[in-house]
Amino acid sequence: MTDSILFDLFGVIARNQSPESKDHLCRTAGVTDGSGGGFWDAYWSLRPPYDRGQVTGHEYWDQVGDALGTRFSPARVDALIAADIASWDDVDDAMVALIDKLAASGRRLALLSNIPEDLAAHYEAHHPWMGHFDPRAFSCRIGHAKPSRDAYLWCRDALAVPADRILFVDDRQDNIDAAQSIGLRTHLFTDAPHLATTLNL
Repeated sequence: MTDSILFDLFGVIARNQSPESKDHLCRTAGVTDGSGGGFWDAYWSLRPPYDRGQVTGHEYWDQVGDALGTRFSPARVDALIAADIASWDDVDDAMVALIDKLAASGRRLALLSNIPEDLAAHYEAHHPWMGHFDPRAFSCRIGHAKPSRDAYLWCRDALAVPADRILFVDDRQDNIDAAQSIGLRTHLFTDAPHLATTLNL
């Protein structure tokens, strides 16, 4: 029996960055080489401390600029933070409807997401359905990010139920594998209809 459903956010409820949003972020950074390869190398390699809440948005983008051999002005950093938030803010309405239905049925819902504070605060301020999730295990606030074992243990302890009574839903196999390693039940997400069938909705 499943007492709680623990959701990933990006790639499940919210979509991953689109090519258009990634292009806008590159242009905001002043990247003009077309592919933005060096930009994305810096973006992702420097991201983990930002996701874990160890650096601020301004510190993160200063580091990205340094890696690219440039210095972003404070105004440019503000624009980059805004463009970054926008690039992750495309929500799947079918998944929101499913979340609403689960909440209305009395299911306990929780969230585990690798997410920096700027983006977490935006989601809490602009998406009312976030209120269905308790706890909200944002990496920037719990200090652990998937697929670290500690992220899943934090959620298990916060939910206060045995691991095998938690269903973890994520779109990445490495995160699924890590969840299984501590005994969580799992669902590798592909789309809302498949998940609804799994949940007997």
